[in-house]
Amino acid sequence: MVIIGIDDAGRGPVIGPMVLGGVMIEKITEEKLKELGVKDSKMLYPKQRTKMKKVIEEISKGSKAVIMTAKEINDYMDKNINLNTIEAIAAAQVINYLLKEKEEEVTIILDCPSVNTKAWLERVKEFMIRKENVKFICEHKADQNYVVVGAASIIAKVTRDEEIKKLREKIGKDFGSGYPNDPKTKEFLKEHYKEYQEEEIFRKHWSTITRLTEEKTGIQKKLY
Repeated sequence: MVIIGIDDAGRGPVIGPMVLGGVMIEKITEEKLKELGVKDSKMLYPKQRTKMKKVIEEISKGSKAVIMTAKEINDYMDKNINLNTIEAIAAAQVINYLLKEKEEEVTIILDCPSVNTKAWLERVKEFMIRKENVKFICEHKADQNYVVVGAASIIAKVTRDEEIKKLREKIGKDFGSGYPNDPKTKEFLKEHYKEYQEEEIFRKHWSTITRLTEEKTGIQKKLY
């Protein structure tokens, strides 16, 4: 029996990409993942995640990370496509890659970003290429209940951290994690938003952009 776990990293940040990670394993490999200590990436230290990612890639039948950049998120939202649908598109891209040329029956376990699991799963299916011989489990917080989804969360988180590191190196400044509640991110937005606006690293439809720049500009601007 083949299982695929899907999870995201970086859904909420105002800076940088969202990443959807996927891991495909044989059912018997679950025990190896558990022995390795695989769990929801938020419950692990960075060094643990990086080490586990390498082992996960070695013992799995396949893994994939789809990077949805801030620009891509902005472009979708410019067309009134919401974040749940954007995540469904990216999740389907991961699944399409992992199911390529695979004929056996597969169970796909998805960590749902919404409590409305049925509706979101239907959105994912819309963008999938293969639908035969596929069973689905779609749960809110599945990364805490299924080790293969925990493995997917590690793939997604480590990949996003690597992308954030690249962005910091590109602009030559440390903007923190990119999350709205990060003091370093808040300070960076206040001081450098206009300066780096053309770099397309910001999610311009986030209300955080308005809230954090109003104080500096004195001008209220609504960003959808």
